[in-house]
Amino acid sequence: MRTQTSLSPITSERISTIREAAYRIRLNSLTQAEVQGQGYIGQALDISDVLAVLYTDQLKFDPANPQWEGRDRFLLSIGHYALALYAALAEAGYFPVEALSTYATDDSRLPMSAMMTYTPGVEISGGSLGHGLVIANGVAMGLKRKKSEAFVYNLLSDGELGEGSTWEAAAVAAHNSLDNLIAIVDFNDQQADGKSTEMLSMESVSAKFESFGWEALRCDGNSVEAVLEALDALRRSENAAPRVLIADTKLGKGVRFLEEREKLHFMKVAESEWDLARQQLKESFTS
Repeated sequence: MRTQTSLSPITSERISTIREAAYRIRLNSLTQAEVQGQGYIGQALDISDVLAVLYTDQLKFDPANPQWEGRDRFLLSIGHYALALYAALAEAGYFPVEALSTYATDDSRLPMSAMMTYTPGVEISGGSLGHGLVIANGVAMGLKRKKSEAFVYNLLSDGELGEGSTWEAAAVAAHNSLDNLIAIVDFNDQQADGKSTEMLSMESVSAKFESFGWEALRCDGNSVEAVLEALDALRRSENAAPRVLIADTKLGKGVRFLEEREKLHFMKVAESEWDLARQQLKESFTS
C-alpha cells in the first residue's frame, strides 16, 4: 500500500525518485508504442512527469487491492493517453512491466484507449472527451457523502476546455464545494485538428477556472519540482473549493526529433527511429 507524502518536505531525494520514475514511464511508453509502430506518443511523453509525481508521491493506493475503499481516485478523461497511464500503473505495481509488450494486441488487458473493465487501476473508460470532469464530480460527491478522506484527481486535456460539459461540471463542482477534487489540465496546445489555442482559445485558463469558483495554479508540467510543489499546495489547501492545476507541457518531451515534429497528435514512427528515440530519451535524463 502506498500513502501520499504531500505533507513531507520537498527534498532532493524525493525529487530524484520522481525523476527516475518519469524516465521509466517515458521509456515504457516507447516500448508499448513500438509494438504498434504508432500511437499517441507525443502525449505520453509530455505527461510523464505529472504521472510520476502522482503515482510515486501523491496518490494513496494499493496495487494488490485496486478497489481499496481508502484509495485516491485518478480519473483519466483523455483515454487515448493510455500509453503513459499503463506505464505509470506498471511502475506502481498494478501489473508486471512485461505486460506492456502486449499493448493494443488481441486479448491484451491494455487496449489503445484506457477502459476500466480491462485494466487494473484504471478507474473510468475514457470515451467522448468532455465527460471526465462530470464523472469526477460524481465520484467526489460520493466520497464526501461517505465522509471519506480520499481525493479525486481528474486529468483532462486543453482541447476538452472547448467542451461545454467541462464548464458545466466546473460550475457544479464549485457549487458543491468539492474540495476533494483536483483537476489537472494537460496544456500541450495540440488537438487532432491543430493547435488548441487556434481552434478555440481558452486563455486565461486560470482566470476562467477562478471565475467559476475554483482555486487555480499553473506551472511547467515538465518540471518535476514545479508539479510537485503545485500539487502539494493544492492538496494542503484549506479553501472549501475544487482545485485545478494547469500544466504547460511539450509534446514529445525528452525525445528531440519528436519534439520538433510539426504535428504530434497521432504519430507513426519509422522502425529505424525507435533506438534513436530511446537514445535521446536517455540523453535527456542524464543531462
